[in-house]
Amino acid sequence: MFSIFSPKNPDDEMKKAQALFDKVTSTKSDSREARSMRIRMGLLCRAHLDKSFVTGAEQTASWQELAALAIANGKEKPPLPEPSVFQKVKAGENEIYVYLPEEYAFEAYQLGGRYQRAEIPAPQAIETMQGLANQICLYELRLTEPFQVLQFLRDELAQSPDNQSTSGAS
Repeated sequence: MFSIFSPKNPDDEMKKAQALFDKVTSTKSDSREARSMRIRMGLLCRAHLDKSFVTGAEQTASWQELAALAIANGKEKPPLPEPSVFQKVKAGENEIYVYLPEEYAFEAYQLGGRYQRAEIPAPQAIETMQGLANQICLYELRLTEPFQVLQFLRDELAQSPDNQSTSGAS
């Protein structure tokens, strides 16, 4: 009787997230409602990409510390962390699960890890992640304009002293 007060089952929420993504990406209609659904899904996908990138960077940093400690103690390195196709993101007052197919989630996560290991600079990370977002927005969601990802990194880059000294020289 009081099921509305019980906590939500994460497995059910994840299934709903995947079903919603599949529904939105398979919708052929160009009605106003369908376009609105695709735009909302695009915003959720952007949040998922950003969070996957950050998670990849954070988990890579933690793994590097654990691996260094294991090597120093003569032990085997721990297994590499794995990305998730689901991310919990803030949507208004609530947090919801958002699904992205494995190839997108994996790529965003790996880019975050590569950025953390300083294998790629911030501009390349932004460019590559934006290409991923463009692919999702244009081909999966059929949006005419892709959403911009990694705004926090763009802002950080814009505020860096190196960038400020070169941006005034145009």
